[in-house]
Amino acid sequence: MNFHFTEEHRMIQGLARDFADKEIRPLSKEIDKSSNVPAELIKKMAELGFMGIAVPQEYGGAGMDSIALVIAMEEIARACASTATIMTVNNSLACEPILRYGNEEQKKRFLTAVASGKLLGCFALTEAGAGSDAAAIKTTAVKDRDSYILNGSKLFVSNGQRAHIAIIFAVTDATKGHKGISAFIIEKGTPGFSIGRIEEKLGIKGSETVEFIFDGCCIPQENLLGHEGHGFKVAMDTLDAGRLGIAAQSLGIAQACLDAAVRYSKERVQFGKPISNLQAIQFMISDMAMEIEAARVLTHRAAYLKDRDGRFIKEASMAKLYASEMANRCAYKAVQIYGGYGYIKDYPVERYYRDARITTIYEGTSEIQRLTIAKEILK
Repeated sequence: MNFHFTEEHRMIQGLARDFADKEIRPLSKEIDKSSNVPAELIKKMAELGFMGIAVPQEYGGAGMDSIALVIAMEEIARACASTATIMTVNNSLACEPILRYGNEEQKKRFLTAVASGKLLGCFALTEAGAGSDAAAIKTTAVKDRDSYILNGSKLFVSNGQRAHIAIIFAVTDATKGHKGISAFIIEKGTPGFSIGRIEEKLGIKGSETVEFIFDGCCIPQENLLGHEGHGFKVAMDTLDAGRLGIAAQSLGIAQACLDAAVRYSKERVQFGKPISNLQAIQFMISDMAMEIEAARVLTHRAAYLKDRDGRFIKEASMAKLYASEMANRCAYKAVQIYGGYGYIKDYPVERYYRDARITTIYEGTSEIQRLTIAKEILK
């Protein structure tokens, strides 16, 4: 693995950093307060190619690689984790499964629009009784001539309110366990498909999290993604790729924590000198910087392997696990360095602390990542 960025990688990093600093960061506090990422901001991201970075240009994407995706994701998350959530869902959870498992007609019809940002996508797997145990889903899809009739519900759907299409998983044959699960592409506005509860969350508040309800929802057979009974594999493979996005998001949050802590420690005077002169503060800053670099290497290596040989399950889980837990440690230290000011909303580290918490939960909890890593080592 080459640790030096290519010219293309440096270009995407500079482009994403400039956009994040000039367009996103000034809005980040209001995004959190209003629980809304402005549509105009997402449109600008699409125009820059950020909504389908690793999708081939023939299907509306930027035609870059997974390293470019995590580099850009980190920069966007450093400015606003909510905006980064919208970006990673569209790239990793909507574009990825259609690119890998969609037929040519589905790629032209759906992927081109989603990768270009003309439409937004989302991913709906989790249910009230099926979180970490994804095979326990109860939503059903019954074949009816040339259609499927869906009944059930999904929880915690990121981008669910604003998305135009959704990747949905439902049971088509209950006798086959996880091999009886299938994946579908469903368009918003399909009769029988509605949005239920909109969740009020601790963090990443600008990215809405909603419930989907299917009540006799009829979708055409051509919207089946992959083959009937292959849905569980589609879901697991998609989540492997999605973990790279969450690792990169965690990196961005952690880097924002470090940047804020360094800046504040140089400005805050106690005992007659900046607190950056105090050894206790220096130790926290050193640990933050070291852990961020370690997580960045894990994340970039996993992205590198994804593009090279396709076997990156263990590495993706390692990157997601370490980066997410690292982001929470960095957020803790940043608030500690700010002291009482870190606990109030006037300062950004309060938001970083709240935003970081979800990273150890969604797209596979830390506990699931540890199980995945052990399984890959012991098999």
